Amino acid sequence: MDTKLTDQFSGLPKFLVQQKLLAAGDVQKHIDEAKKKKLSIISYLVSNKLIDAHKFASLASASFGMPLLDLNAMDTLHFPSKVVSEKLILQHHALPLFKRGNKLFIAISDPTNFQAQDEIKFHTRLHTEAILVEEDKLAKLIESLLEASDTSMKDMLDGDLDNLDITGGEEEPKAVDRDSDIDDAPIVRFVNKVLLDAIKKGASDIHLEPYEKNFRIRFRADGILSEIASPPAALANRVISRIKVMSKMDIAERRVPQDGRIKLQLSKNRAIDFRVNTCPTLFGEKVVLRILDATAAQIGIEKLGFEPEQQRLFLSAINRPYGMVLVTGPTGSGKTVTLYTGLNILNSTEVNISTTEDPVEITVEGINQVNMNVKAGLTFAEALRAFLRQDPDIIMVGEIRDLETAEIAVKAAQTGHLVLSTLHTNDAPQTLNRLLQMGIPAFNIVSAVNLIMAQRLARRLCEHCKTLSNFPDNILLGAGYAQDQLKDLVVYGPVGCDKCTNGYKGRVGIYQVMPISEKMRELILNGGNTLELAKLSLAEGYNDLRASGLLKVKQGVTSLEEVDRVTKE
Repeated sequence: MDTKLTDQFSGLPKFLVQQKLLAAGDVQKHIDEAKKKKLSIISYLVSNKLIDAHKFASLASASFGMPLLDLNAMDTLHFPSKVVSEKLILQHHALPLFKRGNKLFIAISDPTNFQAQDEIKFHTRLHTEAILVEEDKLAKLIESLLEASDTSMKDMLDGDLDNLDITGGEEEPKAVDRDSDIDDAPIVRFVNKVLLDAIKKGASDIHLEPYEKNFRIRFRADGILSEIASPPAALANRVISRIKVMSKMDIAERRVPQDGRIKLQLSKNRAIDFRVNTCPTLFGEKVVLRILDATAAQIGIEKLGFEPEQQRLFLSAINRPYGMVLVTGPTGSGKTVTLYTGLNILNSTEVNISTTEDPVEITVEGINQVNMNVKAGLTFAEALRAFLRQDPDIIMVGEIRDLETAEIAVKAAQTGHLVLSTLHTNDAPQTLNRLLQMGIPAFNIVSAVNLIMAQRLARRLCEHCKTLSNFPDNILLGAGYAQDQLKDLVVYGPVGCDKCTNGYKGRVGIYQVMPISEKMRELILNGGNTLELAKLSLAEGYNDLRASGLLKVKQGVTSLEEVDRVTKE
């Protein structure tokens, strides 16, 4: 062994080299990698299978004179609970095993981890004695115990609610926000876990619903609601109070709806916002949290679900210097993400982009975003008037709801500005009639509107488990396929596996992209109705929502049942 190489290390790294568990030349590289991943050197080496956990523990026990214990032989039910906080357990990778009198025995996998003993001694005011255990077993046990403490809320709380370390109800938020007491409280951990689980599962909304005899928590993932937890009904007020405190609401007011926001910093580069709304019901306040992820608008236009020609038409419309682009569809159909994907393409230092929304859901640097505030007199119309006095190039209006907003938006589109907005109609042709019903003259519509898009979001079939579906010809013909399309048609359906939810994973957009052609302008000026506009659009080769959905089925992206669900009239 090269003594010069071993002499440059001390403590545990030196021991690893001396015992020939690691080559001296590799030690510094492993130390640096462990630091990057914020792991101890032992955790890093064992997790990456660079050393054998049992062999290391046996050698370390003999060399450092520490007792070695097999964690698999321990009964976790007898571990002392709440003696050491979860924060300390995770920080020092140390687990309390048992307590005798004034002495606490803790399991560690690193025999040189003296800091763990000192800090646990300081926080618990107990004398500590370390027992050496195998790293892989310790890591697995810590993970399972902390997971159990978070997920078994019903078992923990069905018993004595009065003894829980939690503050809620009518008390002031300051009483709930004490760092010293509340960090380890079960309610706080439970709420945090619900928020994180929703993000991990890609949910768009969280529903917390109190009823007379139960309390239900549901996630909306891929457009479908599913129940994920049912804590005891007695906990409803406490959980809801915690969320109200986090979102800066008045926890004493339960008679009227309230709005708030929560910001969750996941990392230095990623934060998730939650838009929170409460609504008083018979048995308490229902809370809905909308998850607002700014990264949703940065997924790229290629991943939205446009067909090549539809994408070309959309890009052509938003790159024009003036005119109006309208996106229509029900709530939750992805209109905002589509518009922001377009704005991200246009966002540069050469243009002035301003948006007004109710409320702003996706924040983007470089875009001037305004929250609508009706109580203060800041309506869509007022914000639009202000924008037009601020030298705009591109304007985005969250929704055209009334004649005043529609008139200003149309005027802006006619006077050299690009205007993007949304409406709530079922398809693209109906949008033109909606503007006429609002009171916008036909000649203003044809001179301002460049493109109308209707859209829906359909669930994507899971690539790991989708299977062939055998539909008889009469069903496929009834669905909308032509006879000549049946020959080479392959249709897939959902199955369900551990990588998806009921056979689906993620969503894809289904679009009707309708540019306003010269023939369509003539038809609008001549008083054409919705049916005539729809027929002309099809005759010009632009698919309606149903045809676009059937194309996605043919491509194996989604199922026929899913297209029926999102496009049925």
